[in-house]
Amino acid sequence: MPEYEFVDVYVPRGVSRKDATRLLTDHAEYGHWELDRLSLLRDGSRKVRLRRRIIRQVRATW
Repeated sequence: MPEYEFVDVYVPRGVSRKDATRLLTDHAEYGHWELDRLSLLRDGSRKVRLRRRIIRQVRATW
């Protein structure tokens, strides 16, 4: 079963859809994050949860 780490990103109401898309694309491209959940709040702001897989190194035995 894969393990994930999560980060919550808050996008304020005044941010355009294009700018929000660019922000999330940068997170995905450079931080290897993927979209887990997006919530559109009543005031027009967005709450975004991103996730990425935790890769554990297996220690080699000599």
